[in-house]
Amino acid sequence: MKGKNVLASLEAMLFAAGDPVEPSKLAEILNIDIENVIKMLGHLEALYDEKESGLRLIRVDGKYQLCTREEYADDVRSLLEIKKNTPLSQAAFEVLAIVAYNKAVTRSFIEQIRGVDCSGPVSNLIQKGLIEEKGRLDLPGRPLVYGTTDRFLRCFSLNSLDDLPDLPENSEDKDDSQTSLFEGDAAENEPDEKQEEGE
Repeated sequence: MKGKNVLASLEAMLFAAGDPVEPSKLAEILNIDIENVIKMLGHLEALYDEKESGLRLIRVDGKYQLCTREEYADDVRSLLEIKKNTPLSQAAFEVLAIVAYNKAVTRSFIEQIRGVDCSGPVSNLIQKGLIEEKGRLDLPGRPLVYGTTDRFLRCFSLNSLDDLPDLPENSEDKDDSQTSLFEGDAAENEPDEKQEEGE
């Protein structure tokens, strides 16, 4: 892999991860020596500084993370506040309904029902505090499980999820494969206790 492509790959992975990433993990994915990864990360850090980019690469306890520069904090904070106060889109309402009525679901389960990628609506709902990570399923890949929050109950004037209105019955549209994830093996596949606060 050429140096330029390594830089681009490192940048893409760090941007997508959001959280600090160990250089050993990056080296494993790129199949190169960890020394070269650290060297390339230093080069990437210097590039951001030279271009006076709004982004910077920082090191946190031996891990690397992309973040915004401190001088732009007020602008970023203002944008996020505006985003938090925007109305929910139709897609977000659909995702929220799926999470609420199923009580604990993975993103792939939501996408199976809606038929489209749901990363945007899920992130939006987490940011607004309406859903949160509840743990992980004891399945290959340890997928994250999402559920509603107390804020969701307050926003919709509900005492609990049991107060949700009944869904209209439509047996023709029911797809057994969409509910199989949480049936049968529910007891042994209960989510672990939440370890960290979601976004």
